Amino acid sequence: MPEHRRIMQIGSAITFTLLAAALLFPRGASALTVEDVDKRIQGCRLVLSNVLTMPDKGVPRDLLVRCRGLAVFPGVIKAGVVVGVSFGNGVVLRRDQTSGLWSKPVFFNIRGGSIGLQAGAQSTDLILLIMSEEGFERLLEEKLTLGADVSVAAGPVGREASAETSIRLNAGILSYSRAKGLFAGFSLKGAALEPDTEANEVYHGKDISVQDVLYENKGALSEAARSLVEVLDQTTK
Repeated sequence: MPEHRRIMQIGSAITFTLLAAALLFPRGASALTVEDVDKRIQGCRLVLSNVLTMPDKGVPRDLLVRCRGLAVFPGVIKAGVVVGVSFGNGVVLRRDQTSGLWSKPVFFNIRGGSIGLQAGAQSTDLILLIMSEEGFERLLEEKLTLGADVSVAAGPVGREASAETSIRLNAGILSYSRAKGLFAGFSLKGAALEPDTEANEVYHGKDISVQDVLYENKGALSEAARSLVEVLDQTTK
């Protein structure tokens, strides 16, 4: 194939991907409501409930007990032709090291990009376990890139899996995915995580920071959020 035609095809593919991203994640959409963000929490609870009840194939309970925080991103969309883009939104919760109780949820976005031979679109549920206090503090910075700002590794699955993977436990974050009914640890590098300022302000209030919610127990707690926290408390107590 002539070089100029190959370049034109790549350019067209990039344009297609950017247009797809614009359609999937439009800017300037109508303002979020409390009901909108509450539905995000409900989606996160559903993902967690399904994963935690998987017999012998879910996240090891002892890892949940040991982690300092957890992030859930239901239905992360990845789409692309040659150049891939991904986007999703979800929640982050912190587990208090002293009491062992989970915080109220705060809202985060995840974005990533990749270049390679790929086509089509896929929806994937993501779960991230933040295994150290340092890793959790890095998460609260303005923007965090997995694999660059903090180490990330595929998380083990099954009740006894964590006992056999001590090397991976040194990672700052353990990552899991669920797509098409399959759940497994996977490698997630290059994705950027950052607080969803709009969603947090709508739900918790403009004068309440992410740190206020996670460390000072400030902010709102809807019935959906209470149910999400209860699922985690019951699993890790």
